[in-house]
Amino acid sequence: MLALSSADWNQMVAFFFFPLVRILAWLGFDPLLGNRATPATIRLGLAVVLTLVIAPTLPPPPQVALLSGEGLLLLLQQIAIGLALGFAIRIVFTTLEFAGQFMGLQMGLSMATLYDPVNGAQTPVLAQFLTITSILTLFAINGHHQIIAALWQGFRDVPIALTPSSGHGFLVLAGWGAAIFKTGLHIALPVTAALLSANLAIGMMTRAAPQLNIFAVGFPITISAGFLVLYFSILYLPAYLERFWGQAVEAGGAAMRGMVAP
Repeated sequence: MLALSSADWNQMVAFFFFPLVRILAWLGFDPLLGNRATPATIRLGLAVVLTLVIAPTLPPPPQVALLSGEGLLLLLQQIAIGLALGFAIRIVFTTLEFAGQFMGLQMGLSMATLYDPVNGAQTPVLAQFLTITSILTLFAINGHHQIIAALWQGFRDVPIALTPSSGHGFLVLAGWGAAIFKTGLHIALPVTAALLSANLAIGMMTRAAPQLNIFAVGFPITISAGFLVLYFSILYLPAYLERFWGQAVEAGGAAMRGMVAP
């Protein structure tokens, strides 16, 4: 009968435990599966399946006791690496929410809100529309496969080992966070420019005819102009989102690599 020592059992558990922790950290912060609408059992089941697929392809983890100081540091490092990829993906949804809120504010639709299962809060309808468009674009370009491939490549580039941690990954995420304002304004720019022109025209009309009711005329014009420009600009949005998703996956990979010292 084959007898296994405590060290052998520890090595077997660590072989699957540390990859599982990294994958769970990613799923916990990923906006697609980490929201409140997704049951925890589904996230856990997906993490276990991915672990069973990925772990056998990885080199053996370092021989450390799980309850030791080195084991705790290695655990925290895996959590940080997994969160880096999830945060990079979440930036995409935050950017679209910002763009939708900005456009809704300009169009006078800031009070028109729906429940957002991703954030668990009320968000403007335009933000919901852009988020749904982004999710459909993600599946249309097989972006979910790219995210899983980036996760697997992260195990190759940043293996589970006792390597010193680094703060460069946080700098990468901070730089990628600037996309919230940069890309969000790019998406909202056509509608914003059209509404600026519409408001300028309304101002000239009220200047020429002071008796004109600006509220009765202004709101229909701004809402109609905003939706009209959004209708024509939506044709170019999927291609723009495809590039944005690719940049998010690249930023997530760079952030994971930056969590450990080179």
